[in-house]
Amino acid sequence: MLEIIPQFGGLLGTLAAFVVALSVIVAIHEYGHYIIGRLSGIKAEVFSLGFGPVIYSRMDKRGTKWQFALLPFGGYVKFLGDANAASGKDGEAMEEMPEEMLRHTMHGAPLWARAATVVAGPLFNFMLSIAVFAVVIALRGQVSEPLTVGEMRPTGPAVVELMPGDEILQIEGMDVPSFEDASGFDALAEALPQQPVLDYTVLREGREMVVDGPFLYPPIVTQLSPKSAAYEIDMKVGDVVTAIDGTPIAAFAQLKTAVEASEGAPLDLEVWRDGQMLDFVLTPRATDEPQEGGSFATNWRIGIAGGFAFEPATEPLGIGQSVWAGVNQTGAIMRGSVSGLWHMITGKISSCNMAGPISIAQISKAQASQGIESFVWFIAVLSTAVGLLNLFPIPMLDGGHLVFYAYEAVAGRPPNEKVMQVLMAIGMTIVLSLMLFALFNDLTC
Repeated sequence: MLEIIPQFGGLLGTLAAFVVALSVIVAIHEYGHYIIGRLSGIKAEVFSLGFGPVIYSRMDKRGTKWQFALLPFGGYVKFLGDANAASGKDGEAMEEMPEEMLRHTMHGAPLWARAATVVAGPLFNFMLSIAVFAVVIALRGQVSEPLTVGEMRPTGPAVVELMPGDEILQIEGMDVPSFEDASGFDALAEALPQQPVLDYTVLREGREMVVDGPFLYPPIVTQLSPKSAAYEIDMKVGDVVTAIDGTPIAAFAQLKTAVEASEGAPLDLEVWRDGQMLDFVLTPRATDEPQEGGSFATNWRIGIAGGFAFEPATEPLGIGQSVWAGVNQTGAIMRGSVSGLWHMITGKISSCNMAGPISIAQISKAQASQGIESFVWFIAVLSTAVGLLNLFPIPMLDGGHLVFYAYEAVAGRPPNEKVMQVLMAIGMTIVLSLMLFALFNDLTC
C-alpha cells in the first residue's frame, strides 16, 4: 500500500498515510492496556479500532468483542465495569455485580493491577519505537572499515570514475580517517578543495590507483523534511544543487552557508536532476533546532539533509547494539519533546512547533512518499510522542489515572468520586484546548 500512496497525492494520499500510521500506533497502545489487563485478571469487553458505527466485529472465546469502527482516528478498550470508552465507572452496573465479579472490573481490581494496565499503553508505544528503530538500524548496518563505496549517488553533471567496491585510501593526497572518527572526517572535509572533481586514491581489485571522484560531501539532497521550503517547491531526493544565485557550488557546506546568510531572502537554485538542469526559487525559513544541553537555536533552513557522494558499504550490526541504539533513539526523542514543550511554554521558541492533526497527516504522507523506511521510522517517532503525551499528569490521560492511583496508594483510599468527576472535566477541557490550539497552528503557522 505504501508504494502507491504517492500516486494518489492530495487529500486521499494524506489521509491514507495518516490512517495507517495512527492505526498502528493506537493498536499497539490499546493492546498494551488489553493484554496486561487480561493477565492481571481484568476482563475486556470491547477492543475497538476507531469510533462510531461498527463496520466489522467478532467475539473471541474470552468474551471480548474485537471491532473496527467507521472513524479510524483512535481506539479504546472497554473493560468490565466501564460506563464508556473513556473508562468512566458504571456505578449502577457494579452495584448489581456479585462480589467475585468485581475483581475482574477495572474499578474493583487491586491497585497494582489497575496501575499496570494503565501504564502498559504508553510502555507498549515505547517498545514499538525501540523495536522499529532497532530493526531499521540493524538493516542499515554499520559502515565497513576501511571506508568502501557501496553504491554511487547521483552527484551532478561531472564525469567521475569512482566505482562500487572501491576502498578509499586517500582524497587529494590526504589519508581517510576511520569512520568512527567524526572530528577527523570534519577536518578532512574542511581541508578538501571545494570543487566538483577530486583525486581519490583507491584499492580496486587488489590494485592501488588514482581515479576522479566527486567532492566528499556534495550539495546533494539525501533527505527532505516534510512541510519544508524545499519539499513544498517539489525538490526531490537525489537532486544536486549546482549553483546559488548564479554562483557555482560543489560542497554541501557552501549551500548551508548561503542559506544561513540569506536571512530569509529568496534564493535562485540551479538543480541537476537525472541529467536535466532545473531552476527553483526557494525561500529559507527560520527553524528552531535543539542543541546539546537541551537549549534551542533559531537558524535559516530549507529542509534538506546531505551526505556522502556515495552510500558506504556496510556490515551487519549485532542485535544487542541495534536494540541499545533503538533505546537511545527513543530516549533522545522523549528528551527533545519535553525540552521543546518547555521552551514553547517559556516563550523561548515559537509555539508553531506544536503540530496538530493536519500537520501530522501531511508529514505522514510526505514520509510515505519517500519510502517504507522513512515511513516506519516516522511511525516510531510518533509512537514515542504518543506514549509520552499519555504519561502527562492530566486527568483523562493515562498519566492522570496514575496520579489518582498514587494518591490512593498513599491515602489508602481512592479520591472522592465527585472530585474525580470535576478533575476529569478539567482534564477533558485541557486536552480539547491543546487539540484546538494545535489545529489553530496547522491553519495559521
